[in-house]
Amino acid sequence: MSNLISNLTSTHQPNLRSTGALLHTTVKHTLQRHALAWLAAFTLSSLGTSAAWAQASPYPNKPITLVVTYPPGGGADVMARLIAPKMGEALGQSVVIENRPGAGGQIGAYAVSKAAPDGYTVMLDASSFAINPALYPKLPYDTLKAFRPIGVLALFPNVVLVNAQFAAKNIAELTALARAQKNAVSFASSGNGSAQHLAGAMFESAAKVDMVHVPYKGAGQALNDVLGGQLPLFFGNLASTLQHVQSGKLRPLAVTAAKRSAILPEVPTLAEAGVPGAEVYEWNGVFVPAGTPDAVVDKLSAALQKAMDAPEVRARIAQLGGEIQKGGPKAAQDFIQAQMAVWAQLIKAKGIAVE
Repeated sequence: MSNLISNLTSTHQPNLRSTGALLHTTVKHTLQRHALAWLAAFTLSSLGTSAAWAQASPYPNKPITLVVTYPPGGGADVMARLIAPKMGEALGQSVVIENRPGAGGQIGAYAVSKAAPDGYTVMLDASSFAINPALYPKLPYDTLKAFRPIGVLALFPNVVLVNAQFAAKNIAELTALARAQKNAVSFASSGNGSAQHLAGAMFESAAKVDMVHVPYKGAGQALNDVLGGQLPLFFGNLASTLQHVQSGKLRPLAVTAAKRSAILPEVPTLAEAGVPGAEVYEWNGVFVPAGTPDAVVDKLSAALQKAMDAPEVRARIAQLGGEIQKGGPKAAQDFIQAQMAVWAQLIKAKGIAVE
């Protein structure tokens, strides 16, 4: 028996050793697979936790894009570049300006209306924001429903300007000339439906006169022809025309504000000059897409207010003849709705249309 057992052991000993080696290898591979699976699960869990943390971290946690609906160098762009660095300081993130001009602000506004309402796409628009709904019946967005206002920055009055050689020395003489013969006085603007056009139309309505509107392709061309004497009258933005007033090439007859301008204190308001009800301002506002959370709107509003309170910002706006506006989103909303009502009434009454 012992010999049989010995023979069997010696005969199968190599197979038993092979079986042990195979078992060892199998266990090793199984452990490796489990380790890799555990590592993968841990990595995915970590990534998920990181993503959740990023989403839950306080706003803002990345740069903010400020879309300007007008081209570089214009009034809206100047204001954007004035406030963007200060807002960035207040928010702790950079505010990057992106100009998206065209169609009176519509191209940039449409892009922002389709952006995610997360506070990382913000818009700076001009007073055309409140004019366009009445001027363009088929806007690609609903002005009141597509945006939330953050704030209105400042109001800039227009100035009733005439060529230095023009006969009228004041508003009374201008209205007398216009009333003496229908369409005897012409005024230039940067185009149908432009701020200059509507300021002129507002004056006509308030003064009860009829004048000839001559639209140009841009404010520069219109202003140049008034400077050259080809046309007598221009309703210009105070900031962009001040140099010509100071040089004596243009004569200011009145400002279209409720009170006199600090940089043209000798020039009366239209109301003081006998034409009440013709207040016209150009302004800029900051907006976000509708649906942006209240907490984000509040942070942006606070950052905007800090920017507007900065001494260098206040000084620059004063130099441009502007009046800084106080109030948050609610005040801005009320102001914009009131502006929309004013322009809608005027555009309908005067039959103003754009091609």
